[in-house]
This record gives sequence, C-alpha cells and structure tokens, in this order.
Amino acid sequence: MQFNNLLVQKENNLAILTINRPAALNALNADTLHELGQAIQMLTEDQEVKVIILTGAGEKAFVAGADIAFMQQLDPIAARQFALTGQMVFNQIESCPKPVIAAINGYALGGGCELAMACDIRIASEKAKFGQPEVNLGVIPGFAGTQRLARLVGKGKAKELIFTGDMIDAQEAYQIGLINQIVPHDQLMDQTKKMGLKIASKALVAVQLAKRAINEGLEMPLEQANYHEANYFGLCFATNDQKEGMAAFLAKRPPQFQGK
Repeated sequence: MQFNNLLVQKENNLAILTINRPAALNALNADTLHELGQAIQMLTEDQEVKVIILTGAGEKAFVAGADIAFMQQLDPIAARQFALTGQMVFNQIESCPKPVIAAINGYALGGGCELAMACDIRIASEKAKFGQPEVNLGVIPGFAGTQRLARLVGKGKAKELIFTGDMIDAQEAYQIGLINQIVPHDQLMDQTKKMGLKIASKALVAVQLAKRAINEGLEMPLEQANYHEANYFGLCFATNDQKEGMAAFLAKRPPQFQGK
C-alpha cells in the first residue's frame, strides 16, 4: 500500500511507521489521519510484524500538532467530526493488538502529544518537547488529550499543562510520567529498535493479552479487573508458547517462541 504522508519500513519483525510531512512539521490533517488508520490496520494484519514503532520525519518534529491551516476553515460540525476522526484513529493505535512504541524525535505538541499518548511506550530524544497548547488557539485538545493526559500524569498536572498551554522538555516529561525513557538524540531509533526487538522476542500472545488486560482493566473496578486478568492468564495456557516457555525454564535453556 502506497501512502502520500507516511513511510512504512519493515525490519526484523519491526515495522517503522513515519509521519512524513517534514515541511509542515508532520502536522496532522484529515488525509494524514486517514492514512494512519489504514497503515495501522495493514500492520495489524501483517503476520511478520510483532512491534510497531511510530516516529516523525526530519530533525525538528515528531508531530507538531494538528494542521492549523486546515482547522481554521472548519465550522463547528466539521470540527467535531475532525476530533472524532482523530480519536477513532488514536483509539485504533491504543487497541492495536501489537505493541506500539513512539520514538519522539522532536516537537510533540497538541495532536502530536495526543498521538504519543495513544502509543503503549514513549521513548524521547533529549531534544523532544511536549505540550497541549490548544488554548493559545482558542480551542481545547480534541484527540482525547484531556482524557489520556489526565490518566497518565494525574488530573492536577494535566489541568496545569492544558490550561497554561505551556511546553515542557523531555526531562520534565519524564519526571511527571508522560514518557518512559530519554535517550541521546542520535541514539533514539537504535534504542527504540532495541526495545522493540526485546519485546518481539517474547511470547507474542502473552504480550498481546497483557496489553489488553492493562488497557481494559484500567476502565474497570479493581475486583472486576482482577477477574478479567485471571481469564487472560488462563487463556495463555492454551498456547504453544506457554508450554515452550515453562519447559525451557525447567530445562534451563532459552525459549524458542513461535507466537502461537
């Protein structure tokens, strides 16, 4: 599948999905969101791909936000639909059965910060910057930023960042729990691929069920979530990987997982 605004590369069970609009700092317009949804669906169905890495083209930006020139022309009904489209695509990323790692190479502002938060793990360059500056434009976050940011960093910090529109650096983003790691800028993709390959080497079904248990359980009362976890734990025992993993452990040898 060919894309106008994305690049897709595959290597060693990893797919590297790059937002490729560097002249616009990879800003998200309707076409880019549509292609992003198509690409995630394509990679979800690709049996060779075990982990997806999401990044931005160029040296300046992961995604600098939604495309303001595009948004300026929208009426209230079209704006609401644009928000719902972004939310749908980001939900698709969050619920993708395969782990998605954001490699944040620069500005992750507005829709870019929201896109990063939809990923499972966020690894940032030391040069990365984060923020939800929508109030500076007279609007609020529309791609689930008010919801995911509060869930990641807490209600008080989310309100501070959204109400002020302040931009923070990678160090502060790490301190508040917005990102998982900071790495030197020139090592970002190498370190992200290293984590991706580590995850890809594990029992595939177990990783996918763990992702579902975490995502779904966070929306449930604890007792119900624990029961939900037990169901997925039991499902693991229907896999060849469970049998191989435990046999390998007892035989003191590395496991040879088949993803089944």
